[in-house]
Amino acid sequence: MRSGLSSRPWTCLAIATRFGLSSLRQAGQRGNDGIRPSILRSRAIVLIGESAPLVRRHRRRLSHSQWGALRHVNSRPVSRFQHPTSNFPPPTRALYFPLVGVTPVTTTVGILNVTGYAGSELARLLHGHPDVRLAAVTGRSAAGKRLPDVFPHLWALDLPITESLEGVDVVFSALPHAAAAEQLVPYIEAGTPVIDLSADFRLKRVDEYESFYKVTHPAPHLLPSAVFGLPELHRDDIAATKLTAVPGCHSTGVILALAPAFAAGLIEPDVVADTKTGLSGAGRTLGLNVHFSEADENVAPYGLDGHRHLPEMTQELGTLAEAPAPAVTFVPHYIPMTRGILSTCYGRLRDGVRIDRDGLKRAYRDFYRDAPFVHVSDAPPSTKHVAGTNYCVVHPSIDRRTGTVVVSSAIDNLGKGAAGAAVQCLNIMLGLPETAGLQSLALFP
Repeated sequence: MRSGLSSRPWTCLAIATRFGLSSLRQAGQRGNDGIRPSILRSRAIVLIGESAPLVRRHRRRLSHSQWGALRHVNSRPVSRFQHPTSNFPPPTRALYFPLVGVTPVTTTVGILNVTGYAGSELARLLHGHPDVRLAAVTGRSAAGKRLPDVFPHLWALDLPITESLEGVDVVFSALPHAAAAEQLVPYIEAGTPVIDLSADFRLKRVDEYESFYKVTHPAPHLLPSAVFGLPELHRDDIAATKLTAVPGCHSTGVILALAPAFAAGLIEPDVVADTKTGLSGAGRTLGLNVHFSEADENVAPYGLDGHRHLPEMTQELGTLAEAPAPAVTFVPHYIPMTRGILSTCYGRLRDGVRIDRDGLKRAYRDFYRDAPFVHVSDAPPSTKHVAGTNYCVVHPSIDRRTGTVVVSSAIDNLGKGAAGAAVQCLNIMLGLPETAGLQSLALFP
């Protein structure tokens, strides 16, 4: 990773604000042994090691993207971010980096296999990200072409599609399972942050992976270091890892629908999850199930003998539920739309649990109070409410006649179910605002 320092490795940085230009002769000192008294008395903001600054007269701390400076990693400062000064709180808009000889450096990212739907959606989202730059993309079937030649809607991203990926700070992989792990090993072993959209690092048990995917895992030794990339459950772990596994699209919708109910001990372990998904979830590979004449005006179940996302649901809900572990009956369906997943999940109230609909909504809103992309709605969601976004809309309800909790969730399978979630994880891993580049609302109608 490139460094923005032109001199020795400072571990703290003083920045002048409009309240007064600091006359500091030095911006920092070696080590993490505190701030010099002269700096404390100055009106500058001081950044030390991993600490973000608390701006004078402001209660909230600035994010890494807002100050564009240095993090101290293994005694080596690393400049990661380009700071958009227009986004600064008023007291810090007059930042003057030449004062300390620091040149902000944008984080560069690359995509392995940009030619699928998830890869192209990832490219679209990264193009609009304020703090990173998409620098390279690969795609074996389209190598030698330019990205707009394959995806004309990405005309503003005039990048060559290559066969290999080098010289980037962060690697995204949209490769299929097995191929992803095999190609990612060199990046992971080199310490490059990796965000994988395949299933290769989602499951902790190798036997489950090999049973559901019918292949031998290419890198089982890396599974303990991987983090399941659902920020609503694992935000702190994602922030600390260099290997994030983005969940499956069905898993995301079902887990977000049921997690608060299991965490609060409201429902029995046996649950049913019914999902309706758009055809883009099948990818760009041709098949009869996505042939227009067979998919149009048709709804069809699939994966009845055990869908591949099922073990992700039981693994993650099992970390929240009281014993015994959850038993999920899961049936997905293809419907004739392009993108979106509507999940409806059912669980019986546990014996002795007394809760009404309003109490259930309060429990869900409390669980997701710090989740910027989960909206607990008073009305049932629809896939139109989240099209093109990274949001999940959740609606919890209770069937009083049967004592059944019924929770619906809606996500965009290419957004919160894939590329959007990957960018959300990127933000967390880099210490950026979690919502950076992802705040667009749904396309409607």
